[in-house]
Amino acid sequence: MTAILNRLNKVFNPWHLSNEDPFLLLVRTVLSQNTNDRNSFAAFSKLTSKFKTPEQLAKAKLKEIEELIKIGGLYQEKAKRLKEISRQILKKYAGDINPVLEKPVEEARQELLSLPGVGPKTADILLAFGAGCDILPVDTHVFRVSKRLGFAGDKDGYEKVKMKLELVTPPRRRIEAHMLLIQLGRKFCRARNPIHGKCPINQLCPVGTHYVVPSPPSRRHAHPR
Repeated sequence: MTAILNRLNKVFNPWHLSNEDPFLLLVRTVLSQNTNDRNSFAAFSKLTSKFKTPEQLAKAKLKEIEELIKIGGLYQEKAKRLKEISRQILKKYAGDINPVLEKPVEEARQELLSLPGVGPKTADILLAFGAGCDILPVDTHVFRVSKRLGFAGDKDGYEKVKMKLELVTPPRRRIEAHMLLIQLGRKFCRARNPIHGKCPINQLCPVGTHYVVPSPPSRRHAHPR
């Protein structure tokens, strides 16, 4: 994994951790589910142009939330989820989830998972990017890449893939690994038509090694007679 990360760092730039409000990060993550970046960003921009706090979202009309996030897909389900999450954050934490993120990682994770519609990936993204915890969230790209690289088995679920990846990833490089593996999955290790031949880590991949172009044999100069 260290060799893979070092090589990917020469191709991609890990994006910086932002100072985004954790609640807005949670909203952004919910809206990113089962859609592409462009549509989820558009949905987030429209929604947050009007509602930016748990109190505002909890009081908003469901139809209005649906209309604002419609472009992001699954808008009815996501609107209900965001409204209920907002209600619970108001009720449990007086609208502020920062104290939750300051707790020990496992304790904070369990509290986040208790929120309606918050699954392991969403909780881990909040812990990684909202609290800077040294964990490795597993999204669709990370799932695919980790299995092709042989770090995880084909039948492994979220928790097993996360555990196996964290075991092989050097401490303090797990968020970096998350970001680099996502970019690798988007550009080269795609679900359909992966670009094995140009992949920057094909020499380190059980699948990619079959596509490595061998170096031409060196020509030896003939000795003069």
